[in-house]
Order: sequence, then structure tokens, then C-alpha cells
Amino acid sequence: MINSSFFNKINFKDFKGHIKGSWSTSWPMIFIMVFEFLISLTDIYIAGKLGKEYQASIGFVSQVYMIFIVLANALTVGTVSVLSRQFTSGETRRFSDSVYSILVTIILSGLALSVLGVFLGPFAMSIMNIPAELKNICKSLIMILAGGMLFHYFIINSNGILRATRNVKKSLVTMAIVCVLNIGLTFIFVFYTPLGYLGITLSTSISYLFGSIVNFIHVAKLIDKIKTFSIDIIKSVVSIGWPSGLHQIAWTAGYTILYMIVAMLPENSVDVVAAFANGGRIEAAIFMPAFAFALSSAVITGNFLGEKKEDSAFAAGIATAFTGVIFIIILIIVVILNAETLASLLSTNPNVINECKYYLYISMASEPFMVWSMILSGSLNGAGDTRSVMIITVSGMWLVRLPLCYIFAIWLNLGSHAIWWSMNASMLFQAVLITARYFRKGWIKKGRRFN
Repeated sequence: MINSSFFNKINFKDFKGHIKGSWSTSWPMIFIMVFEFLISLTDIYIAGKLGKEYQASIGFVSQVYMIFIVLANALTVGTVSVLSRQFTSGETRRFSDSVYSILVTIILSGLALSVLGVFLGPFAMSIMNIPAELKNICKSLIMILAGGMLFHYFIINSNGILRATRNVKKSLVTMAIVCVLNIGLTFIFVFYTPLGYLGITLSTSISYLFGSIVNFIHVAKLIDKIKTFSIDIIKSVVSIGWPSGLHQIAWTAGYTILYMIVAMLPENSVDVVAAFANGGRIEAAIFMPAFAFALSSAVITGNFLGEKKEDSAFAAGIATAFTGVIFIIILIIVVILNAETLASLLSTNPNVINECKYYLYISMASEPFMVWSMILSGSLNGAGDTRSVMIITVSGMWLVRLPLCYIFAIWLNLGSHAIWWSMNASMLFQAVLITARYFRKGWIKKGRRFN
């Protein structure tokens, strides 16, 4: 059963303070997510100007690319969990060694994955069950993205380092530069050079390069003159991060299969795939701020555990989740009231617009549950309890979402709306189990072990 003692002895003055603290950490992250959302939205918007095939291709490529970027995200989860506790524990020398060790690991792994992605990306596209007219487009796009993967790796992890050390505003400045550069170059490359649609991904790689340079200047200041590579630190980071990496692989692979299920629909499959890609970009207006609150929650939890303030860590997670849900409900209302207008911004095809509109109507029903579970999962990750998060979320995808989507949409032939409702059911399943895990407080013991 869920432990309700927190609600019985809650100090609303302290709880209000936690809400204020979570907001001060979260708002820069929200703007960072907004910048990333604008980049993503620009990509799908410009692809739509070129044709629905390009929009659908961007959707497929994004899913495959995320498989290659999994290691970066996994390392970041471990990085934030370890550094956020070291930063408040007063262990200055160990902290410096940790930052240096993590940077070296980031660069080497990013370079290796970038080379691997260039060779394997096109092969992945060739064997995927996607419409034939999309394959050649996807192969070219994924090669360019993979070529810039090293810089994306560095930005993701260096932002994690800055976030864990309460320097999130520096990350904010970096991502503002990346956003402006990315959007500007995309318009120039696509419409004013022979590159055409290839400019969508080339602009991304170039902007990540410049962002990496800015972040390197910031992170280098956290390292002492005497540099020591610590394999023990990397083991701790990997120990915490690997379940998150497996979680992301399973989740991203699940979404790739979900795209394939959508492509198997007997009628208007390309239109529905394009609508799904467009709806995902619009839904990111909610997902990105929710992710920002989750990242902030991980840092706040880690900082409190580093100071050995376990009750504050627990209360702050709840406060951040409440704040995030209230914030997101406002966005949900805006999206529902403007669903058709938003869909029309990304496509001129009537079928794509109509399908995207209904996707948004249906998906908004599960967003509060998604936000709640995502933020509490952030706290669990900050404490190092990444394995529980992995088990729950992967189960939601592979035991609930994908089977229901296939059974209702393909086997019973109930159409695309059955897919969207099946996705909602999986989010409710995930929210219930994450909440139960959080209130049982087993993650606090994990936090003690990694301190």
C-alpha cells in the first residue's frame, strides 16, 4: 500500500517552500525545453512545406536517431545523480575528479557512436518496415544526424553537469544560442541552397557543434588543475545510468514499432504516420516542460540526499510533481481549444490535419498522469533508483501499449483512434505503479547507498 504518513504530518509552510524551490530550478529548464521544442517544431514545419513524405521521414528518423543517443541520456542520468550529491556534500576534490572523468567518457563514447551511427543508420532504415517512398529520404537524413552525434552527446551531458551544480542558467544561454542558430540555418539551407531537405539535419549538427564549444568553456571551470581519471566514478555513473539506458532503448524501440503499427493501417497509412509525427511535435509543448520538471526533480532530490535531508527530498518531489501538473493542465486546455489550428500550422493536407486533431483530443486525456509519473520518476532517478523506473515504464510500453495497439487497431481493425486510446491506457498503468513506488520510499535507501 502507498504510505500516507507524508500527508498526515505535512508542514504546509515547508511544502510551500519546496514548491518555490522547485520552480526556481525548473523555470530555466522549461525554457531550455521550449528551445528544443522550437527546433523540433521548425523541422516538422519546414518538412511539411516540402511534402508529407518529408514530414513522415522526419518522424521515422527522429525515432531511430534516439536509439543512438540513448547512451548519452543514460550517462546523464548517472551524472546528475552522482554530481548533484557530491556538489552538496563538500567533497571538492572528488567532485572535480568526477567532472573530468565524465567529460573524458562523454567525448570517447560520443565519437565512437557517431562513427557507428554513420554506418548503421542507413542500414537500419533499409530493413525497417516503412513505406518505400520514405526510405531514401530517411537514409540521407540519418547519416547527417549521426555525423554530428558527438556534439549532441557533449551538449546533453555537459548540460547535465551544469544542472547538477546549480548552473542551469548557463545551460539556458547555451540552448538559446543553439535554438537561434539551428532555426536560422534550417531556413537558409532548405530554401536558399541546393541542400534542400538535407539542410534540416545539417543545421542541427552545426548548431550542436557551436553549443558544445560554449558548454565546454563553462564546464572546464569546474575542474581543478590537477586532473585524475577515476574509474570508480565512472562505475558509479554507469551503475545508476544503465537501467535508464535500457529503459530508453526499450521505450524508443517500442515507439519505433508503434510507428510501424501505424504504418500497417489498411487505409491512409502515410497520412496517419504524418499526423502522428505532427501530433507528437505539438504534444512536445506539454512533454518538454514536464521533462524539465522531471530533470529539476532529479537535481533537487540529489542535492537534498547529498545534504542527508531525506524528508526534504521526499517532500520536494511531491511539491515538484504538483507544480508540474498544475502548469501542464494550463497547456492542455490551450492545446484542446486550438487543436485544429495547431494541426493546420504543420500541414496543408486535410486528412493529416483531421487525424492530427483527433490525436490531440485523445492524447490530452492522459497528459496529467504522464506528467505526474514523469516527475516522480525524475526524483527516483536522482536517488539512483533507476532500475524501478525502467521496469515500470518498459512494462507499460511492451506489456500494455504495444499489445493493445496491435489488437485493437490491426487485429480488430478499429483504426487509428484505438491506437491513441491504447497509449492513454499505458500511461495510466505507469502512473499508478510509479506513485506506489515513490510512496513506499525504497528509493531513499538507494540514495543512502550511493552517497
